[in-house]
Amino acid sequence: MAESAKWYVLHTYSGYENAVATTIEKAVDNRRMNDLIFEVKIPMETVTETNELGVTKVVERKVFPGYVLIKMILTDESWHLVRNTRGVTGFVGSASKPIPLTKEEIDQLGIDRQVIEVNFKPGDTVKVTDGAFEGFTGVIDEVDVDKQRLTVIVTMFGRETPINLEFDEAEVVKD
Repeated sequence: MAESAKWYVLHTYSGYENAVATTIEKAVDNRRMNDLIFEVKIPMETVTETNELGVTKVVERKVFPGYVLIKMILTDESWHLVRNTRGVTGFVGSASKPIPLTKEEIDQLGIDRQVIEVNFKPGDTVKVTDGAFEGFTGVIDEVDVDKQRLTVIVTMFGRETPINLEFDEAEVVKD
């Protein structure tokens, strides 16, 4: 049933984002609505600030003040719970029909990132399993977990050449 769950944006009073998220999470647990409302997030970013005295500090800042993201299956019951939470002024969209975020918007915000277990590390020997270099064997030079890419050094025509691959285009060669 989680496949029909979509991300929606709630508009809140400024400064009430944390209270709204906590209240919704508690209400979901109390009313046993975990099958309708799955996740509540406040998009945050880490910023390094320097004051006029030259003192730097790292702070967490809300990316969209006044907004909370919620992953839920939209039903009358879930809409009512969220809409009547103290501090929520409404859903983004028309008054009666909230508009879910698109796949592109979700990807840009980075809210639904899948955690990938990386079994690659620099120095590993890999075989290219897909693409123009399929069948080549090389040594991993770099691993970029965020972009899910590898830089592999292969030997072509007697020269070492770096190639960029997606994680799913290579597999570690077992010794």
